[in-house]
Amino acid sequence: MAEKHGSLSINSENIFPIIKKWLYSDHDIFYRELISNGCDAITKLKKLDMMGEYALPDGYKARIDVIVDPAEKTLKFIDNGIGMTADEVEEYINQIAFSGATDFIEKYKDKGGDDQIIGHFGLGFYSAFMVADEVHIDTLSYKDGAKAVHWECDGGTEFSMTEGSWDKVGTQITLFLNEDVLKFCNEYEAREVIKKYCSFMPTEIYLSKANDDSTQTIKQDEKLESDEIVETIVPEKDGDPIKLKIKKRPELLNDTNPLWTRHPNECTKDDYLDFYRKVFMDYKEPLFWIHLNMDYPFNLKGILYFPKINMEYESIEGTIKLYNNQVFIADNIKEVIPEFLMLLKGVIDCPDLPLNVSRSALQNDGFVKKISEYITKKVADKLAGMCKTEKEEYEKYWEDISPFIKFGCLKDDKFCEKMNDYILFKDLDGKYMTLPECLETKPIDTEDEEKDDAADVSDSVEEAEAQSEEEAEAEEKKDKIIYYVTDEQQQSQYINMFKQAKKNAVILTHNIDQPFVSQLESKNEGIKFMRIDADLTDEFLGKTSKKAREEMDAQATDLDKIFKKALKNEKITVKVEKLKNKKISSMITLSEETRRMQDMMKMYGMGGMNMPGMDGEGETLVLNAGHPLVKYILDNKEGENTKLICEQLYDLAKLQHAPLSPEAMTRFIQRSNDIMCLVSEK
Repeated sequence: MAEKHGSLSINSENIFPIIKKWLYSDHDIFYRELISNGCDAITKLKKLDMMGEYALPDGYKARIDVIVDPAEKTLKFIDNGIGMTADEVEEYINQIAFSGATDFIEKYKDKGGDDQIIGHFGLGFYSAFMVADEVHIDTLSYKDGAKAVHWECDGGTEFSMTEGSWDKVGTQITLFLNEDVLKFCNEYEAREVIKKYCSFMPTEIYLSKANDDSTQTIKQDEKLESDEIVETIVPEKDGDPIKLKIKKRPELLNDTNPLWTRHPNECTKDDYLDFYRKVFMDYKEPLFWIHLNMDYPFNLKGILYFPKINMEYESIEGTIKLYNNQVFIADNIKEVIPEFLMLLKGVIDCPDLPLNVSRSALQNDGFVKKISEYITKKVADKLAGMCKTEKEEYEKYWEDISPFIKFGCLKDDKFCEKMNDYILFKDLDGKYMTLPECLETKPIDTEDEEKDDAADVSDSVEEAEAQSEEEAEAEEKKDKIIYYVTDEQQQSQYINMFKQAKKNAVILTHNIDQPFVSQLESKNEGIKFMRIDADLTDEFLGKTSKKAREEMDAQATDLDKIFKKALKNEKITVKVEKLKNKKISSMITLSEETRRMQDMMKMYGMGGMNMPGMDGEGETLVLNAGHPLVKYILDNKEGENTKLICEQLYDLAKLQHAPLSPEAMTRFIQRSNDIMCLVSEK
């Protein structure tokens, strides 16, 4: 008859931790807790053997067995670990929140006995009552002369404990599941949950189904190797088939030596790729990976993979799996993993993190912050190292990893500082350059200047020689400008001008690039990013004398009035310049500041407001003084076709700068037809 004991002892000082740890969001986590306890028990036994306090039996093989029994609605967890005496059951089970692992570590801390002990809370066992109406424990301690113990509890505060019949050193825990969670004693459900939490636990875990046997008929010369033969039924006469009663072998579900536990020097490319496919079920090959291996000042191991990211069609959120001593904790805990690293896929194992993480606690944990900073540093070091020593490979990856790096720079100042000189920019010729390389000054080739500029050269030379030393110093202090392109097709005219002027620009076409260049400007004093259509520099202009400049300014005053009247737009500014390329009639420039204001207002949903740059506000229409159409307007200020030419020049300039509205495009096409008709009539 079972011996009735008093109520379970609940230490009042531990009530709050119990409540806090009890609130698991996923009921299936009891699998992890009970299997972890079994791993702990085995680890303790091995430590005792190592310290000479116990001798493992010959042929000992550590293992945990999980047995599902749908018929009986039970689950069994069996380990061949240290086991417990009646006193230890009283101490570690009946006193809730007293951790056996913690006590063991304290006792053997000076003998190296604290390695790989998973359970530090003493609450994992009680997670069983989230799904079970009743729980039994059968256990036998490793100690000489120990007697087996049988423990029962129905989920209330009372329990019974008697001498048991368990005859193997170790522990068996039996859960009698309640009706709402019978899925957990389904073999397929059990397999999925165990693989989720325990795929890499350090002790082999086997799953089997109770009474999973069958009768199979085979020929007399046929062999059966995959399953365990329980009974052979001899045929009645020679030559008749043999009948075998077979039992399915327990299935091994975990890898006890995952790749991240090995030294990087021991791992091959195929090892990394196989592990990636196995864990993340991703058929696409990752670009590259980082193997983390740190022992001081904290223990952290892991592998981070850089997947090929299709920005247009796929979600770019990755998966970072967090482990504690090879026990799965959770996915994508941003308090531990820097937010921008969530774009990657990988595993991180840190034994110093709690199994039952509380995100509110992690947010204020200085240790967790150090882990996050270390991971960020290792990623930055890897990328910088690749840029220095494997530049060609780094360039191949750049288009795929650049959104991740730019996002990281925006999110993390320290990452931005480390990556500052290793960010790549693709120029107009498709060549990749770092930020320092973009700032290198290259001489402008003026060999192809227009011949008719020669008459003005002497005046320009005299003016240049008259420049004072103070002006030269002021020039040196000017911002170093990096020009960029956001749409190669739309801005093709400007790109051609840049190439003709032997000037370079970088391609920045992604949405993240606008906030990213602002970040770089704030981190690099004296550097300014400017879109190629923001202004016209001297390289695009023909040389002019002082007298010619005064004449063009006067023309600009006249043309400003003519265009504002023709376009019915008082906001636009007209400027006259002598462009080197005589075939260009008109261009539009919009200051970098105005454009960024537009982008910011669009970002915050203010696109419907009257923004700078709309209806010509903030725009400058640049007219080429040497173009025949511009000369026509000046010679025919009140001419019959002057309004038509003004509108066409404006739309031509606008098309090189930004798309026309549907209405404006309709008018442009009709006007183009009208102009061609005028030409044909002549």
